[in-house]
Amino acid sequence: MKILTCPAQLQRLEGILRKSLPLTLPVFGAVLNINRGNPGQFEVLVDKWPEFGAVLARPSGEVASGDMGHCSRGVTKCPGTHQVPHPGRPHMRTPLSPPLTPASPRPAPGVCVGSLSPSHVDLLNDTWPYGGNARSRLYLAEILRRFPQVCLQDSSGQPVAWVLTDHFGTGTHSYTLPEHRRRGHMQVALTVAAQRAHARGFPTFG
Repeated sequence: MKILTCPAQLQRLEGILRKSLPLTLPVFGAVLNINRGNPGQFEVLVDKWPEFGAVLARPSGEVASGDMGHCSRGVTKCPGTHQVPHPGRPHMRTPLSPPLTPASPRPAPGVCVGSLSPSHVDLLNDTWPYGGNARSRLYLAEILRRFPQVCLQDSSGQPVAWVLTDHFGTGTHSYTLPEHRRRGHMQVALTVAAQRAHARGFPTFG
């Protein structure tokens, strides 16, 4: 396969994949991230160019460096007849999905939109269904450091709900603390995350 490194080719690939959404979601978000600074240090490969039939997104140098924790490949067949599953991924990734409407939900009284910090990685690891180990902690620390996230905080600045995005531009860990549930916090967090993703050119689905 051929690694695409030319910015013009990557921009062209982004446009082609966008036309085949949502079938191309397994790699589209990774290509968007690559074209917007490549915070996840990914690379994209095609079987041939420009008349390609398959696209692969993976961590740069994956063959040489080996395991990248929970960050596995995204693969899709183009122009979109079907998708190939993502090997090694322990959970399903989904696009941020709240509808973007003028009447967006507002945080509850005493709650504001903020952001997580590196000091919250243990909280994330403890509340992630696939967390609780050193490997998952490293993965979440990387996600927290490199990719957009939204957090709702109480009046003391403590997180009550959050949404993280990953290398593929999709939601990877969303959570509301049990004592703060049934108050609409997750709807607010997802809507803010979707609005910010949309502003950066990432697809959102209602």
